[in-house]
Amino acid sequence: MKKYILFIVLSFFTLNSYAQNELSLKVKDTTTVPTSINPLSPAKAGFYSAILPGLGQAYNKKYWKIPVIYVGLGAGIYFYTWNNKKYHDFRNEYKRRLDGTSDPNHPIYGGLDDSRLISGQKFHQKNRDLSALITAAIYILNIVDANVDAHLMQFNVNDNLSITPEFNQNEIDYRYNTGVKLTLNF
Repeated sequence: MKKYILFIVLSFFTLNSYAQNELSLKVKDTTTVPTSINPLSPAKAGFYSAILPGLGQAYNKKYWKIPVIYVGLGAGIYFYTWNNKKYHDFRNEYKRRLDGTSDPNHPIYGGLDDSRLISGQKFHQKNRDLSALITAAIYILNIVDANVDAHLMQFNVNDNLSITPEFNQNEIDYRYNTGVKLTLNF
């Protein structure tokens, strides 16, 4: 009986010291600065980009994106107008041929037959429509980029929130236990 009491007392002190070692708490001295989040900032950036392309990027202070937007929009508008002009040139020449008022010695269209004039019209009409579609897509991407960029500027990426791997040695069989530790410091 005395052996059992001695065993219980010794195990109590052993478990008590083990629990005290495991429950130690470390406190870091960190100061947090509260950041104010403007929930209307993404909508405002998207609205600015819809009014004037690139203005939302300027609002987000991403100035390097503004020339990229204007080059894309300028190229789309240039190819739209060029293909539109060529489409109307082929169309007007085909109309002149149907009226009988075309010049057979014309330097560009004189050697083309009617089927080539029709295929030229279709080619430039298709490219004109594609240029308009690409220009509209660049305009919409400009708005979406400003909105998403404003959202990501409010995303918390500081060290107060971290996920780190943790390796603990098991005291019974001395194997390492692996796990993931999520730390949120306030």
